[in-house]
Amino acid sequence: MMFGAALLAALGFGTAQAGEVDMTGKKVLVAYYSYSGNTKTVAEAIHAKVGGDLFEIKAEGTYPAEYRPMTEQAKQEILSGFRPKLTTSVPNMAQYDVVFIGSPNWWGTITPQVSSFLESYDFAGKTVVPFITHGGGGRQRTIADMTNQCKGCTVVQDGWHGYGNDTDGLSDWLDRISK
Repeated sequence: MMFGAALLAALGFGTAQAGEVDMTGKKVLVAYYSYSGNTKTVAEAIHAKVGGDLFEIKAEGTYPAEYRPMTEQAKQEILSGFRPKLTTSVPNMAQYDVVFIGSPNWWGTITPQVSSFLESYDFAGKTVVPFITHGGGGRQRTIADMTNQCKGCTVVQDGWHGYGNDTDGLSDWLDRISK
């Protein structure tokens, strides 16, 4: 098991971590992308509980206001591997030890905006804690994809996932994963 984790890290992939996150004395960032406001609501609730800094991931481009055309555009972007240019940036990513990253589940994975975010910073040595909002699909492969895209980091596999902007159980989850 240790050899496998070392091999993944050597290849540039993130490593998986189950269980707890030591946040004692650590600098925390809560970063999120939110199309409809659901992920923002969850991010704000996490930020209120754990503190740290709150950061909204924004990128160039827009989506149609109507649901079906928006989901079709998102599907095409995901299938093509599209990565939008970010329009916001974290001033000093190196200062953070623990990074909560929030994304809606779009077509079973994280959004292109979150993929751009993961590919834009050096996460080596950081602990990443995913939180996912969805419309009924659960986590699917969101956390696995985040682990694969987060170079050199450790990704907590027990990431939060909730329907819409529902935060029921969020506080208990944060208590459970926090040392």
